[in-house]
Amino acid sequence: MDSLIRAARRLPLSGKLGLGLVVFWIVVAIAGPFVAPYPPGSFVNEEVFAGSSGRFLLGSDFLGRDVLSRLLSGARFTVGLSAIAVAIAASIGTGLALCAAVGPRWLDEILSRSMDTLISIPSKIFALVLVAAFGSSIVLLTLILALTYVPGNFRIARSLAVGLARLDYVEVARARGEGRLYLALVEVLPNMMRPLFADIGLRFVFIVLLLSGLSFLGLGLQPPDADLGSLVRENTSGLAEGALAIIAPAVAIASLTVGVNLLIDAATQGKAE
Repeated sequence: MDSLIRAARRLPLSGKLGLGLVVFWIVVAIAGPFVAPYPPGSFVNEEVFAGSSGRFLLGSDFLGRDVLSRLLSGARFTVGLSAIAVAIAASIGTGLALCAAVGPRWLDEILSRSMDTLISIPSKIFALVLVAAFGSSIVLLTLILALTYVPGNFRIARSLAVGLARLDYVEVARARGEGRLYLALVEVLPNMMRPLFADIGLRFVFIVLLLSGLSFLGLGLQPPDADLGSLVRENTSGLAEGALAIIAPAVAIASLTVGVNLLIDAATQGKAE
């Protein structure tokens, strides 16, 4: 804990701002639904697209629901699904990359050519096709978001793993008879974690934006569930009279992604120095 505090203090101002935004949204995702003033699906205001007031800090939406309560609930889906999806994508991509790095050459060729084929398909098109084919339940949507970014993670992880697998200390371990699993998990993986964390942070941002884009198109979470992108889509009809119901979730998406980017940039620059 002390080392984390020291590392946070060494961050530049932009990094501290990014860290503050990331921590804020993590706290909101965890505690938001418990502190929401109203149930997110309750019709609590007779006036739709009402402005900010003492009772409704962010106004009401197109059905008279409290925007703040909807925002606190939607943040949990956006942050939670994106975090789970990026964890799955990184686990699969890095696992396959390690297999390609320490395995036989034919396995590396098969995995690399397969991932090159998948990465040639634009991520949004790939996700749209999968959603149209398999649906958009929470579980399926999370898996689709994860699979969309496996190829990108694989390419980064493979380039790191292949370079490390050729170093002397790995060759020494191989010469003394260590198995491929040992080489991958003990000799290679620990030494590629730092650059991988930067890539994972970027993948998280990409997944947040992809999830929000799918939800805006009506292919993300389905009612009664809603993430931040859904909140923007369902209130577009009231832009002229209830702009706050659209601006609030849009600003939430922007602050989350900008915060993660600022933190990654600051952490990467610190390690480079």
